[in-house]
Amino acid sequence: MGAGGRMAVPPTSKKSKADNLKRVPHSKPPFTLGQIKKAIPPHCFQRSVLHSFSYVVYDFIIASLLYYVATNYFQHLPQPLSYLAWPIYGFVQGCVLTGVWVIAHECGHHAFSDYQWLDDTVGLILHSFLLVPYFSWKYSHGRHHSNTGSLERDEVFVPKQKSGIQWYSKYLNNPPGRLLTLTITLTLGWPLYLAFNVSGRPYDRFASHYDPYGPIYSDRQRLQIFMSDAGVLAVSYGLYRLAMAKGIAWVLCTYGGPLLVVNGFLVLITYLQHTHPSLPHYDSSEWDWLRGALATVDRDYGILNKVFHNITDTHVAHHLFSTMPHYHAMEATKVIKPILGDYYQFDGTPVYKAVWREAKECIYVEPDEGGQTKGVFWYNNKL
Repeated sequence: MGAGGRMAVPPTSKKSKADNLKRVPHSKPPFTLGQIKKAIPPHCFQRSVLHSFSYVVYDFIIASLLYYVATNYFQHLPQPLSYLAWPIYGFVQGCVLTGVWVIAHECGHHAFSDYQWLDDTVGLILHSFLLVPYFSWKYSHGRHHSNTGSLERDEVFVPKQKSGIQWYSKYLNNPPGRLLTLTITLTLGWPLYLAFNVSGRPYDRFASHYDPYGPIYSDRQRLQIFMSDAGVLAVSYGLYRLAMAKGIAWVLCTYGGPLLVVNGFLVLITYLQHTHPSLPHYDSSEWDWLRGALATVDRDYGILNKVFHNITDTHVAHHLFSTMPHYHAMEATKVIKPILGDYYQFDGTPVYKAVWREAKECIYVEPDEGGQTKGVFWYNNKL
């Protein structure tokens, strides 16, 4: 294994259900980040402006075609079919725009190009189009990558310890309660996180991604938070003018439905990347960056893996090397799997089954009773 060398990847059999739920190792790994990086071909770290922009163009061509078909042909459909056509459009368009969201996310990691100003310009435009405060989320998400798996310092989907579980949780630990919780999480979770830091790291005072003077940001970041707010306000005003000109129903059908799907997939993808019965979390006595970065799981969304630019099935590699462009992440993932061994986690459980299982099994974290590593926490659901 030399610099830029390729390693043969042995054929892997499909994991059984028991293998999927088997705990990953929590001890310090026998490899270093440098050793992992050395095994990845150097070209995987090269960012191409043309290559990156090709995905932006491709996504917007597809989105424009969907919009054109919806706005020019749905009105001619018999009425029962038109009621069915708009939800289908909303879902498919939402999937395509989730890919746009992923590219903007890549800009926030400086994985789009070699030019920071270009990354931030593209990211600000794309995320603002989807009502995301680009710089605000870029900074909080960067801290998530710096503190993944830390119970004290991670930024999002930080699991509660048993002592922090609310009194009403036991009444939601049943199929109707889980359905209600998942519905609220997938529809309102993203805007609630941005506006009120719901499910985020606790701060000593009110925290919001829209507040330039909130505890999430430093003084040198505040101007860019204002820019993020301005971008969201500009798009919001544009939507208002469209609603005045074409009607609110038109805006909700063409933009609101797809945006709801984007927000739902964003929460679903992030939740399933960091919530799994096999994954540990650490307190300050055990946490280190590499073990935290490895406490993530790759998932299989079928054809949507490609639509989402493989953010779903290359997330482990992304957490190890977040400036790597998404179009090289599959190759890098294949190379690093043999090195990571049991530290690499992939779960091919169908997404709808996985989210239901995780909502049932992963309610809080606690150390193993009688275990020697009190700083390592695992998911549990016994209330």
